[in-house]
Amino acid sequence: MREVFIIGVGMTPFGVHAQRSTGDMAREAVTKALEDAGATAADVGATFYANTAAGAIEGQYGMKGQHALRPLRIEGGPFVNVENACAGSSTSLNLAVTQVGSGMVDVALAVGSEKLNTEDRVKRASAFGQPQDVDAMKVFLDAYAGAAADITPPPGVEIDPKMFSLFMEGYALQAKLHMKKYGTTWQQIASVSAKNHHHSTMNPLAQFQKDFTVEQILAAKVIAWPLTMPMCAPISDGAAAVLVCSKDALPRFAANRAVKILACVLVSGTARKLDDPNSGIRRASSKAYELAGVGPKDIDVVEVHDASAYAEINQIEQCGLVAPGEGGPATQRGDTKLGGKLPVNPSGGLESRGHPVAATGAAQVYELVLHLRGEADKRQVAGAKIALASTSGGFIGVEDAATCVTLLGKL
Repeated sequence: MREVFIIGVGMTPFGVHAQRSTGDMAREAVTKALEDAGATAADVGATFYANTAAGAIEGQYGMKGQHALRPLRIEGGPFVNVENACAGSSTSLNLAVTQVGSGMVDVALAVGSEKLNTEDRVKRASAFGQPQDVDAMKVFLDAYAGAAADITPPPGVEIDPKMFSLFMEGYALQAKLHMKKYGTTWQQIASVSAKNHHHSTMNPLAQFQKDFTVEQILAAKVIAWPLTMPMCAPISDGAAAVLVCSKDALPRFAANRAVKILACVLVSGTARKLDDPNSGIRRASSKAYELAGVGPKDIDVVEVHDASAYAEINQIEQCGLVAPGEGGPATQRGDTKLGGKLPVNPSGGLESRGHPVAATGAAQVYELVLHLRGEADKRQVAGAKIALASTSGGFIGVEDAATCVTLLGKL
């Protein structure tokens, strides 16, 4: 495999964009990535376009990417549409890296774009209520709810049935099992959310840019205990794009701002049991460390898939960044905040930056590239040289159906 470099990144603001289409947002992100690299559409040799919900929301099921990007004249080379749930654009990046690394093309584009907000409840239900996803989560809940039956809310906590979310019930059960095994506390999980919401106040592209204290987060409406509303990722619209190239092609672009891809590892979940520690996240991160020749102690800044606040605790533990059971205490101590030992989710994370499903992985890479270039402004992690992104998608059995871990290095 040839060395592969990121030469351009682009991202739209994340939020509720009622008047924008998936394609419109994709074109904005791609245009920004090309401009960032000093490239043109003609430079793009292969394109990988991730989207999950355009079929349900906008009625376009096939050739989404070609329709979205033809107006920019992104055409002629290999063009692949990707659907891999929340890991969609991470998968696109993995494919782009593989295409360039193999020598098939010198420049490749990875895109993720998603429009999830709609006033049509039938369309939204179709996007989020896919029957096999629902069935898989119900199987998990039925199998393991009894094991956490003794982990209950404090007196006075009220759960509004109108706030019910099956997928947050899944995260909540995982959180309760972690609380039972390691003694993780509700306050520690809230500390993750408070940290990420604070980080988002320094991110002009974040969906939410409001500070919350731990106390405010604990007092908020409960979605699925122990998860309150600020602990859960919102429904978001947005797009992000990453342009990569070979070493030979670097001189054609803004090479002084390039970031090296040290590893990009994509795995699927397995039919393991919950007590089997060989999770997809652990397998992907271990392989990424091996390929990059680095270890968890070498990482300076991290973006992980915090679709719920608990998920961040799980991901930093599974990636070996903290010991099992230490995710909650480390966060409560301030180790993972900006200025701490290992800043996690300086963008605000999914909880606060937003989570336009297929665009999330590319957005994580966008954030990390800024830090490695020294361009993250008020949220800059000083001296960042090596960064890690971990993105997960879907849920089958006891874990994510797809996971991608990417390691980036400053030149």
